[in-house]
Amino acid sequence: MALRALVTLLFASLFLSPTVFGYHSEDIKKWCSQTPNPRPCEYFLSHNPSNSPIKQKSDFLKITKQLALDRAMKAQSNMFSLGSKCRNNLEKAAWEDCLELYEHTILRLNKSVDPGTKCTQTDAQTWLSTALTNLETCRAGFIELGVSDYLLPLMSNNVSKLISNTLATNKIPYSEPSYKDGFPTWVKEGARKLLQSSSPASQANIVVALDGSGNYKTINEAITAASKRSGSGRYVIYVKQGTYKENVQIKLKNIMLVGDGIGKTIITGSKSVGGGSTTFNSATVAAVGDGFIARDITFQNTAGAANHQAVALRSGSDLSVFYRCSFEGYQDTLYVHSERQFYRECNIYGTVDFIFGNAAVVFQKCNIYARYPPNKTNTVTAQGRTDPNQNTGISIHDCTVTAASDLKSSQSSVKTYLGRPWKEYSRTVFMKTYLDSLIDPAGWMEWSGNFALKTLYYGEYANTGPGSSTAKRVTWAGYHVITSPTTASQFTVANFIAGSSWLPATSVPYTAGL
Repeated sequence: MALRALVTLLFASLFLSPTVFGYHSEDIKKWCSQTPNPRPCEYFLSHNPSNSPIKQKSDFLKITKQLALDRAMKAQSNMFSLGSKCRNNLEKAAWEDCLELYEHTILRLNKSVDPGTKCTQTDAQTWLSTALTNLETCRAGFIELGVSDYLLPLMSNNVSKLISNTLATNKIPYSEPSYKDGFPTWVKEGARKLLQSSSPASQANIVVALDGSGNYKTINEAITAASKRSGSGRYVIYVKQGTYKENVQIKLKNIMLVGDGIGKTIITGSKSVGGGSTTFNSATVAAVGDGFIARDITFQNTAGAANHQAVALRSGSDLSVFYRCSFEGYQDTLYVHSERQFYRECNIYGTVDFIFGNAAVVFQKCNIYARYPPNKTNTVTAQGRTDPNQNTGISIHDCTVTAASDLKSSQSSVKTYLGRPWKEYSRTVFMKTYLDSLIDPAGWMEWSGNFALKTLYYGEYANTGPGSSTAKRVTWAGYHVITSPTTASQFTVANFIAGSSWLPATSVPYTAGL
């Protein structure tokens, strides 16, 4: 009861404490009425002493960003105070996730507010989308533990609503940001030759080898060493052939992990929800530092299907790239959590929702393998967009979806679907992809009754293979057989993740358009 009382008090303070702003009442009503959540907008702006007018949309956008940042910082402080009240290790694990997620949220909001940061409207929409996703992930961890009845008010409500207002105010059509010299600030001129090398491993800053022939025997030791480097340029860690049994979190920017190839350099772990972890914290490897690149590596989670959610890799790294990698698990194998991501010539294995999350992500020339599921049902994707203004979604372009070896002999007894709506505005498209006979004629599966069937966006464009026929597909309002190249092009590398501005510097091959 003490924890419940504290949460009630903290939630009240979140909604009642004023911020540093205050404006004329006519300005407040005019501008807040244009947001999806006018009540918290009006409340926080009206309970402050300033008399500054809001003359134009740019003024209001600046205010809403700062307001969201202020409330997120207050919420983070309140969240921190809950730590001593956690009743068990599981609850503490979810609380620790929330602290990390609030930290990342504040970093993203700060970045969108900071006048010294080069920030296009697309960048801002990406970072605001991530901030909202982080809060949803925080909530999800507590839901998994069954303690949502008294903690959910603190996880969401006005902070999420204020971020949602900012997303709506900043909303823009698909567009490609412009970077000086064609590549973003995280790539320096001197790094281009390194990234374009046919063998980046030969130019590594650090070598990891189980047999002791490198600088370190574990990846975590190499990450610690990288944290002491001078400057923030690209830092390459070559991981020699071997099986590395460790959980790795990469918070540093501009880290590149290079292995000896799929099935040769393997990073493996076995954390899972069934084993007492949150989904978020079950990842064998988690990359959150921007500009992360992985090449020629296998990421595994060996918890098995019986242990439910068990992530092999989680990425919340903006402008991250995965090239010739393999992701192997069962439920929730690959967590494309947030930010802009690109996967090329990768293998992804799983059963339930095995490509999931709320990033803006494109998969290109990848092999997607459905494995044999215990409950006789596979779902390839579960996209998690919670706000219609988030610029997020899963785009699967020029890939192959087929059965893994353990499913091939019994795929007739298993139903395999392209995806299901994890969240209300779930968005996923399959374009010019080979869909094998394992795909159920309906194509897509409900999450729960009619939930999200009108608000989701699922599309198929010019797919091939025995599972590609749309004749018997679902008839949901949100499902679309895309026939227009103009519509399909919204989900390409160039338009959906602005890839032509930053992928050339990585030397990873890609197709910009359809």
